[in-house]
Amino acid sequence: MVDRTIAVGAWESLFRAQVAIMRSLAANFPSKEISLNEYDVMFNLSRQPERRIRLRDLNQHVLLTQPSVSRLVDRLVSRGYLHKLSDPSDGRGAIIELTEAGLALFRRVAVLHMGAITERIGESLTQAELLQLAALCDKLRVDCPGERDEDPTLDA
Repeated sequence: MVDRTIAVGAWESLFRAQVAIMRSLAANFPSKEISLNEYDVMFNLSRQPERRIRLRDLNQHVLLTQPSVSRLVDRLVSRGYLHKLSDPSDGRGAIIELTEAGLALFRRVAVLHMGAITERIGESLTQAELLQLAALCDKLRVDCPGERDEDPTLDA
């Protein structure tokens, strides 16, 4: 049996590291055209078949609350980066689709963002440690309900 104090300490350390890294990446996000949260939505859409997903399903992939995602999607639609379509299987629902302009912007920003991630994380950990960290995080995710095993690489 694992010592509760050690488990809670490990969780606290993981949580605080994640928050610190996310704040650093958000503060130094390499685009003036889109925010980190907008990038997250576009990233998730880029990973979907035909680059589209139902809005209610998108909410399960991003770190924002449902009302925030809806407003963010509307902003991206107004700027031409997303299309919002009626869901033929649910008249009240919507399907969100990444446009060609949105995909092009996402790809440009993704290259810069991957560089920032590599710089931020690579300054602290060796390649062997990064592989170990990824394996440990994947191991933690496996037991979480609703989590899919997704390929963490980016097609940028």
